Amino acid sequence: MIREATDAVRTRLAGRAPRVGIVLGSGLGFLADEVADAVHIPYREIPGFPQPGVAGHKGELVAGSLEGVPVLVQSGRFHLYEGHDAATAALPVRVFHGLGVRTLVATNAAGGVRRAFRGGTLMLIADHINLLGRNPLVGPVLEGEERFPDMSDPYDTGLRALARAVARERRIALAEGVYVALLGPSYETPAEVRMLERLGADAVGMSTVPEVIVARARGMRCLGFSIITNPAAGLAATPLAHEDVLQAAARLAVELARLIRGMVARIGAGT
Repeated sequence: MIREATDAVRTRLAGRAPRVGIVLGSGLGFLADEVADAVHIPYREIPGFPQPGVAGHKGELVAGSLEGVPVLVQSGRFHLYEGHDAATAALPVRVFHGLGVRTLVATNAAGGVRRAFRGGTLMLIADHINLLGRNPLVGPVLEGEERFPDMSDPYDTGLRALARAVARERRIALAEGVYVALLGPSYETPAEVRMLERLGADAVGMSTVPEVIVARARGMRCLGFSIITNPAAGLAATPLAHEDVLQAAARLAVELARLIRGMVARIGAGT
């Protein structure tokens, strides 16, 4: 299925060679609209790609350029809580790698576990904790992947330093912390949030980890950003709702777009 999906996308790219792959999370599809000279590839045209079932996820790959750098953007990801297995969640990253992408930028919307975080915080992911109970590398070793990839630096140290520098230059407030992924789709209970806090998590969500694991198994450099849309359960007086997540993500969309564009430009320049 990986080969068929890769070949289908390659045919539509017509010789384009993307350098950076970008995965857009809930409510963050805005960036796909900023891709220049764009080619839109609906998931229905790609073997093995299901239609996303979550509001805020479009369901297409968008190829083109940002800041003059060839990119391939995944607008709408596949979540395990929709019934997909971990391999399906990570399939787009395997396709990215097959098309020549060597740098992955993943974004997501998350709840704030760190008590200093409130809705509307942008967080650079320094590390993650996988509590999904799934790993996309389970099964036979696929061509081009390591059996036991090193995860000591899942979110590339050099890229994170570059992100902090770009944020300073553009006066974008950027926190940094550990992201934990749970299966979902229910939000966490206050007791679970207290547990995550003790485990060292700063933000909690339901995605990103499968993509990063596969990217690292294929030798790709990874960078991740979380928009902290709300305090996690038990840290605020109001109930959580997905519509509120999308609204909070939209408020930070412009800042995240500026940051990612700056990062892509620097990556393209080789800095």
